[in-house]
Amino acid sequence: MSESSTGEIVTAAGTWRRGAGLAGAAIGVLAAGAAAGVAVERLTVGRGMRKKARLALDASAPYGSLRGAPGRALADDSTALYYEVDEIDPEAGPPGAQRRRRLFGRRAPAPVTVVFSHGFCLNQDSWHFQRAALRGLVRTVHWDQRSHGRSARGVAQSGPDGAPVSIERLGRDLKAVIDAAAPEGPLVLVGHSMGGMTMMALADRYPELIRERVVGAAFVGTSCGGLGELTYGLPSAGVNAVRRVLPGVLKALGSQAELVERGRRATADLFAGMIKRYSFSSRDVDPAVARFAERMIESTPIDVVAEFYPAFAEHDKAEALPVFAEVPVLALAGDNDLVTPSSHTEAIAGLLPDAELVIVPDAGHLVMLEHPEAVTDRLADLLVRVGAVPAAANVGGHGSSADSGR
Repeated sequence: MSESSTGEIVTAAGTWRRGAGLAGAAIGVLAAGAAAGVAVERLTVGRGMRKKARLALDASAPYGSLRGAPGRALADDSTALYYEVDEIDPEAGPPGAQRRRRLFGRRAPAPVTVVFSHGFCLNQDSWHFQRAALRGLVRTVHWDQRSHGRSARGVAQSGPDGAPVSIERLGRDLKAVIDAAAPEGPLVLVGHSMGGMTMMALADRYPELIRERVVGAAFVGTSCGGLGELTYGLPSAGVNAVRRVLPGVLKALGSQAELVERGRRATADLFAGMIKRYSFSSRDVDPAVARFAERMIESTPIDVVAEFYPAFAEHDKAEALPVFAEVPVLALAGDNDLVTPSSHTEAIAGLLPDAELVIVPDAGHLVMLEHPEAVTDRLADLLVRVGAVPAAANVGGHGSSADSGR
């Protein structure tokens, strides 16, 4: 193994609007397994300057602009799950790909497909740098989890009862995406945070799929259980108090979604400060990358946050991990991840003794955006090991957040 405030929820009629706005900002981030917290980093520029910067970055939209061939899979409850496929460039594919096509034509053996699963309150675009680096070199599938991105709102969740989402349900969703987008051929599964948990749920429910088709796996900033014990870098007494009331508060806020969303927009600076604090560790994160993450997270409605939140405390898939023991595994995390601490990634590697454990220095939860080169390089190494990309493949500057071409 290589180791390379809580704030009082004000519900009185005269102050509900202000309280809901602050709660929507704080809880929306606290519950989001993608970028959570209640501590705020002091902002050093004026409100007007921040507003102008947000408008400029939103107008240019340099990140999250990569698109592939669209498709839709139907989950077993009829929820439409959106995915995109990036196919192999015949001139850049793995060795022998062109020869196989000449020999077999349409009947050529299916190529390796890399399936990327994103985290809570994010969407498939969170893999922007890795997608840019691998484009044309390997067949990839990027999908949006239910109620996220371009996927439909979960059918069970949009009903009158608003049933919560389970990690087990997400595992079944991933199976539906695989059946639709990559029904045959070897697979490499890559998941960040909730996406990694989704992979574990897939293995728990469909171990034969893992044994028969999966040739590699990458768990990025995720956990196999114990999330109910996290303190997010805050005093444990305060966090425990919040944890006791949070499910009920989230349900109440979810029933007032429009009001909460208006409040969250009104507290955009507070929201941005919390996202930065709990998504990234280094001080010199590209402002455009920070705003990109903020846009993804703020696009997740509070009622969706409420539906997913209970699943994380209940998540326990340690017993499913050994299904991956026979394939190359990458377990990677940021050393200052406050959402799914690196100790959780170390625990995953401990259950998979042959896994490559990588702890990226000066990195937070959104490590694939903060230090994209480190993540892309390790992922490329994994893909070379399983024969998905040629050893001489150049993933170059696409992995850098400083890349002006983006």
